[in-house]
Amino acid sequence: MKSGRGYAKMRLVRRARIPGARVRKTKAVLLIIFSMVALGTAAYAKMPGEVDEGGMLRDTPLYGFNGDYRKLSELRGKPLIINVWASWCGPCRAEMGSLERLSRRYNGRQFNIIGVSTDDHANLAAEFLRQAGVTFDNYHDRNLLLESMLGANTIPLTVLVDAQGRVVKKVRGSREWDGPEALDFIGKAFRKKL
Repeated sequence: MKSGRGYAKMRLVRRARIPGARVRKTKAVLLIIFSMVALGTAAYAKMPGEVDEGGMLRDTPLYGFNGDYRKLSELRGKPLIINVWASWCGPCRAEMGSLERLSRRYNGRQFNIIGVSTDDHANLAAEFLRQAGVTFDNYHDRNLLLESMLGANTIPLTVLVDAQGRVVKKVRGSREWDGPEALDFIGKAFRKKL
C-alpha cells in the first residue's frame, strides 16, 4: 500500500496528464475527420465549366481515333449515354464489356452510346479499344473540353443525356450496364421501356 502523501501526489500528476492527452487525441481525431471530409469534397468538387444535371451540354468537337471528326450537337435527336474512361483505369476497363453488350442491343435504336477517352496518348486508348473489341463510337478528349464540361474529375463517369442535349443523370464509378438494374435505371431516366 502506498503512503498517503506519495499516492496523492501521483494521482494529481495522473489527472494533470489525462486532460492534455485527451485533448491531443481529440485534436488528432478531429484533424483526421476534417482531412477525410476535405478530400472527399475535393474529389467531387464541381469542375470549371461543368454542366450540372438538368443543364444543357454545349456543343464541342469530338475527335475519333480514326481521324474522324464530328460535333456533339450531331448526336441530338436521340437520348445519349456518354461514358468517360481511360485505358489505365481498372474500373473503366472492367465496365467496358457491359457497355459493349448494351451498345449491341440498343445503340442507334433506343439511344446512342459513345465513349470519351481522357488518355494523354490516343494510341494507348485506341489499342485498348481494339483489344477489348469495342465497336461503339469512341472519341479522344485531347483538349479535355468534355472532361471539364461533364465533370469527370473521377472516372469512370457515365452521363445520360436526353434527346435535346440536357443532362439527365451522372453516374460515378463502374457499373454492369447491361444488367437488369441498370436497364431499369436507363429506362426510367430516358422514359423508355427497355
